[in-house]
Amino acid sequence: MAPFRAEIPNHFSLPRRINRLGELAYNLWWTWTPEAQRLFSRIDPQLWETIYHNPVRFLRQVERPKLNAVTNNRYYLDFYDRMFRSFDQYMQAENTWSQKAHPQLQDNLIAYFSMEFGLHETLPIYAGGLGVLSGDHTKEASDLGLPFVSIGFFYTEGYFTQRITEDGWQEAQYNVHQFEELPVMPILDANGGPLVISVDLPGRMVFARLWEVHVGRVPLYLLDANVDKNAPADRALTARLYTSDLDMRVSQEILLGIGGVRALRALGYNPAIWHMNEGHAAYLVLERIREFIEVGHPFEEAANLVRASNVFTTHTPVPAGNDEFPLWLVDKYLSQVWPQLGLDRDQFINLARHTVSWGETFSMPALALQHSEGRNAVSELHGRVARKMWNYLWPDRPENEVPIIHITNGVHTGTWLARRLRALYDRYLGTDWLENVDDLDVWELVNNIPDEQLWSVRQHLKRKLVAYIRERTRQRWLRGGWQPVQVVASGVMLDPYTLTIGFARRFAPYKRANLVLRDLDRLLKIINHPAMPVQIIFAGKSHPDHEGGKMLIQEVYRAVKRSESGGRLVFLEDYDMNLARYLIQGVDVWMNTPRRPNEASGTSGEKAALNGVLNFSVLDGWWREGYNGQNGWAIGKDIDYDNPDQQDEADARSLYDILENEIVPLYYQLRSSDGLPGEWIARVKESIRTNGPQFSMRRMVKEYVDRLYLPALQPVKQEKQPDAAV
Repeated sequence: MAPFRAEIPNHFSLPRRINRLGELAYNLWWTWTPEAQRLFSRIDPQLWETIYHNPVRFLRQVERPKLNAVTNNRYYLDFYDRMFRSFDQYMQAENTWSQKAHPQLQDNLIAYFSMEFGLHETLPIYAGGLGVLSGDHTKEASDLGLPFVSIGFFYTEGYFTQRITEDGWQEAQYNVHQFEELPVMPILDANGGPLVISVDLPGRMVFARLWEVHVGRVPLYLLDANVDKNAPADRALTARLYTSDLDMRVSQEILLGIGGVRALRALGYNPAIWHMNEGHAAYLVLERIREFIEVGHPFEEAANLVRASNVFTTHTPVPAGNDEFPLWLVDKYLSQVWPQLGLDRDQFINLARHTVSWGETFSMPALALQHSEGRNAVSELHGRVARKMWNYLWPDRPENEVPIIHITNGVHTGTWLARRLRALYDRYLGTDWLENVDDLDVWELVNNIPDEQLWSVRQHLKRKLVAYIRERTRQRWLRGGWQPVQVVASGVMLDPYTLTIGFARRFAPYKRANLVLRDLDRLLKIINHPAMPVQIIFAGKSHPDHEGGKMLIQEVYRAVKRSESGGRLVFLEDYDMNLARYLIQGVDVWMNTPRRPNEASGTSGEKAALNGVLNFSVLDGWWREGYNGQNGWAIGKDIDYDNPDQQDEADARSLYDILENEIVPLYYQLRSSDGLPGEWIARVKESIRTNGPQFSMRRMVKEYVDRLYLPALQPVKQEKQPDAAV
């Protein structure tokens, strides 16, 4: 390893007895360890909520008398010592799953590239599901002890804060994040200055400094172009996620792919496996081929060596989700690359050529697919769709033999499971159940949980959700600028004892957030039933440049604020990981209505199922594999339609029929003398039992190891390899 190290900034002045709180603040292990979070919240609960669960800001702002007080509290100190014993055992473990099951992996680093990482609301460098999956994957790699390093961007403005006007129009607000208030550490060179790498863009070099985030045992390195050496336009390259400006977008992806490889080399890493999570990082293919050519390999041999050790995960069957650039833009930004590879322009374009209706493009997924030996989609149905979509890359093969497997997405159990449910599972599944979270037999013990205990926790979580939404609305009202109808639309009238349905996701047209509004009169009749009322909570963002998505939010919001809804339809603005936890833990039913087969996988419903929330979803993505007839409800049939209007009409009719005739009556059924809805609880247990292990991130990452990472380690004869430091 090169002599570069990220040092924890000395921002804090802590009593010596509890000075390791500073160390913990800079390791995101605390984000999936609920008890560790209480080390901070017990010092000053109000401040912990006010600063949005950010331990770095917390330790910078907490008053010294409150720190001194806990140093004199033996109960707190016992708790502190116990938590740091757990932390040290975790960080120093030498008997991890990876070490025991696959010792051959230990000297073979896996490098994982993603455009975004959703680790916690504290670190807003994510936009949605792709980022949360990347964050969960990194956390599970840490838990399993994989030799793993992640690469992404430090977005100085993040995604955006969503505000909804009185008329339902989404407005985007951006804030510059201060690194000294985030759990990121600068990486310094031998002279004590920032470690910097560079990439070539037209007529100039662009520089990026490096930051490190500790995710348990795994380092996450973030590239940051906001450095003095860069022109103002280039400093903005890592300001925001997912710009629609093509020049900016291709520049970002050159920085992530090519710059990410150079960052790892500068840090002294020589990964054995290179994993591209979606096509944004596919330019790493070019940089790695260039490296092999530089040490003497001809192009075809270099490309084969790169292909053998590359893994690519495709996440979307929607064309708009697959980045591709017009050839004039490729000429502008990459014309200096093909001579370095010994190719002419046409040969270079052929590496990722894709013909679309308006002409030819350079396709990032095509570049990655053709230069990765390991390729996967993220659910069984998505695998079928992906093989059909990319069949043209293998024209000599029938569709079902296109070499793209599927590994269905999962979720990181520790991150998403409610603390009280975790304690309940500890009691009835065994104290080591989290170490065996993908073991089907462990989850059979869910049936031993007494109905009254499970129902009590579920009711507590719903009350907690409603209380949070009411207080959130109060704080938003205090800031001013709201009309009374917006207060009602934001959930102030929610009832913790009413059947509650959650719908929260990115607002894209194919996700059909308005499907439940298709027959508004029928919906109003259902939600306003005097004896069996229903409330539906909507949340989600649209890309700031996507007018269709913003119009969809407006349509939903206008229905929400109608007086006829009686406050039982709610839209919560600024959906993020914090709000997501409250929703997936607190609602009774999780509704998902994508237009099949456009939902590659989805993971929000998996998080909900883990917490005893019942899924009510189209048979698309993960739910097509998870639904067994007794663990939730399916909207529509397991078929594809040629006519979207016919599909929407059939799915809406199914949605209303099931909601009105099955879900609502089951929840409000005549209850036994103990007041428990026994049949509902039985369905909840079946959902937890079947979905908990099958859709865990532990199962998913183990599959990646067995089916993608280990095959990439098969010996390949090669005379020379690139140096670790370039």
